[in-house]
Amino acid sequence: MTDQSFDPAGGPGPLDPEPGGSAGSPSRAGRNLPAAIAVGVLLLGAVAASLWFRPEPFLALAVVAVGAALWELRQAFARRDIRIPLLPLLVGGAGMLVSAYAAGPEALLVAFVLTVGAVVVWRVLDGTGPQALRDAAAGVFAATYLPFLAGFVILLLAGPQGELRVALFILLAVANDTGGYIAGVTFGRHPLAPTVSPKKTWEGLAGSLALTTAVGVAGAVLVLDESPLLGVVLGLLTAVTATVGDLAESLIKRDLELKDMGSLLPGHGGVLDRLDSLVVTAPFVYLVLTMATSSA
Repeated sequence: MTDQSFDPAGGPGPLDPEPGGSAGSPSRAGRNLPAAIAVGVLLLGAVAASLWFRPEPFLALAVVAVGAALWELRQAFARRDIRIPLLPLLVGGAGMLVSAYAAGPEALLVAFVLTVGAVVVWRVLDGTGPQALRDAAAGVFAATYLPFLAGFVILLLAGPQGELRVALFILLAVANDTGGYIAGVTFGRHPLAPTVSPKKTWEGLAGSLALTTAVGVAGAVLVLDESPLLGVVLGLLTAVTATVGDLAESLIKRDLELKDMGSLLPGHGGVLDRLDSLVVTAPFVYLVLTMATSSA
C-alpha cells in the first residue's frame, strides 16, 4: 500500500536533495540514501542481466514493471474515489509491449487503441453516469502514461543494436538522477519549481545536463559508433524530458496528497516513482535514434 504521509510537493525523487541539504541525512535528502543506493544497484543489475544474452527477459521485466506501476496508480487514484479498470489495463498493457516487440510501432498503436476501447467498455458495463466517465478517462490516461509510453523502450529493444540502445537509455536516466543529486547537494540554492517540487534546484538541473551529456557522448561514440553530436542531443534531451516527467508525477502526487506512489522499492518509493521520468523520455530517445539511423 502507498505511503500516505502528505508532502505538499508530492515528495522528492530518490536523488532530489533539499536545496543546500546534506547527502547523508535522510531527513534532509528526503530518502534513506543507503537503501536507495542498494536498491538502485540491484535494479541496474536486474536490467543488465535481462539484456545480457537475449532481449526477451528484458521484455518480461518491462511487463512486470508496468503491471506493478499500473497497480500503484490504481491504488493512488482510489484515494479520490476513482476506479481504474485494472484487468483490461494489465492485459492490454502486456499486449502493447509484446506487440511493439513483435511487430513495431503500428502494432503498438493498434494494441493501444484496443486497450482504450476495452477500458471504456469494461467501465461502462459496471454502470454509467459522471463517475463512469471519470473512471474511463482515468483508465485511458493510465493506458497512455504507462504501457503506451513504455512501448517506445520496447521499440528501442526491437530495433538495430536493441540491447545496446536500451542500456544507453537506462544509463542516461541514471546519469540524470546522479548528476542532479550531486550538483543539488553541492551547489543547490535556487528552487526549480517551488510550487511543485521545492527540493529540485536549477543547480541540480545543470548537473543533470552535464552528466547526461557526458554519458550521451560516450555512449554514442563508444557503444553506438555514432557522432558525438548525437550524444549531445541525447544527453540534453534526457535531462529536460526526465525532469518534466518527474515534475508531472509530482503534480499527480500533490493532487492525491501522496509522498510516494508506493513502497515496493525501499529508498525509492514505488515502481512508478522510478518509471515517471523514463516513460516520458522514451519516445524522444526512440525518435532521435530512429532519425539518426535512417539518415546514416
